[in-house]
Amino acid sequence: MAQQEELVKQEDEEDSIPPEIMEEARELCRGTEVLPEGARGLAKRIKHCRDNGRVLRVKLGVDPTHTDLHIGHAVLFRKLKRFQDFGHQVVLIIGGFTAQIGDPSGRNSTRPPLTAADVKANAETYLNQIGIILDLKKTEVTNNADWLAPLNLNDLLKLASRVTTNQLLAKEAFGDRIEKQLPVFFHELFYPLLQGYDSVAIKSDIELGGTDQRFNILMGRELQPHYQIEPQLAMFLPLLEGTDGEKKMSKSYNNYVGLKDEPDDMFGKCMRIPDHLLIKYFELATSLTGREIDEIKTALEAGSNPKDSKERLAEQVVRQYHGEDAAKQATLSWQRVHSQKQVPADMPLHVVSEPTQLFRILVDAQMSASTSDAKRLIQEGGVRIDGEQVKDPILLISLAGDESQVVQVGRRKFVRLSAK
Repeated sequence: MAQQEELVKQEDEEDSIPPEIMEEARELCRGTEVLPEGARGLAKRIKHCRDNGRVLRVKLGVDPTHTDLHIGHAVLFRKLKRFQDFGHQVVLIIGGFTAQIGDPSGRNSTRPPLTAADVKANAETYLNQIGIILDLKKTEVTNNADWLAPLNLNDLLKLASRVTTNQLLAKEAFGDRIEKQLPVFFHELFYPLLQGYDSVAIKSDIELGGTDQRFNILMGRELQPHYQIEPQLAMFLPLLEGTDGEKKMSKSYNNYVGLKDEPDDMFGKCMRIPDHLLIKYFELATSLTGREIDEIKTALEAGSNPKDSKERLAEQVVRQYHGEDAAKQATLSWQRVHSQKQVPADMPLHVVSEPTQLFRILVDAQMSASTSDAKRLIQEGGVRIDGEQVKDPILLISLAGDESQVVQVGRRKFVRLSAK
């Protein structure tokens, strides 16, 4: 009986939510998990805010541990942009304090600490790149060192009293290390508490993060009621696989599409994405609406050529980071080389003034990082001369007069060889 009454209550609450708010919530929730109650929970929070004359405060915290971002990092920023487009207040927290501790999530060892100077320098590069996606003029950018650094011992003890050691050790990263008899340092236990306290400090309504941030984000929900703040919603976005289709996108795996990549490189990398990840990339890495993505999905299921959708994805990604003209040019360059089998109109020139072995030319022309890498590329069939595949690393290239040859490495690297 009680369960039936609860269901009736939930249906009444949903019926009281205006359709436009439910539609907004569903659009914002695409491709994500939201706790509690999914899109309906978000719609209720949006309605509550509007009834009280305010907008959602949407939190994302970033520890600036690197200098370059890729489109895997940008998944969260793109979702923030969607909230911004709907008029909500985006709060970007630079982890000036927490980055000096290091997030233990997903780690089997302690992160090396960063200095305040490291964090500041990295944060500047982050904001330059994030500014391509977010409207920073409408973004509340804060630094958690502003409220975490002044905490005294009494404050920290009060904060620590809100959770148990059992809860903290339940964090997957800690449990795995303990099971493997690897060290867990005491200061690492404070990281989830400090990230949770960020939600207290800015009074967030919802916090975004990757699925690997589940424990830390839920800690914010745990702490806020102790400070008389309504617990935030938690939005989890999936981690984006790299262009290999297997591992998480990462520079260390060389499967990334960097925000600073040149347009042609960015386009080419997107064309290497496996077919089965196309819709996920459209969902997480582009600004297309849910309706547009659904249309692409329907067309693929009906048998359309994935290559066409992949070109649209690549064009869209380049457009987002380099503009419309660069996207059109990158598309034309790709089609000229790969669809029409033409070589690029403009390519570097490398002079071969005397007979030279092919592997040496690749190194000298900066098409390969080392002699061993050049030999491997050639032996594995990754090198063509005037369109013909060659597999002999010590093939002698000799040119005279006005002779020239085009060497292609992989799909995107070309160089014209000339005798002068």
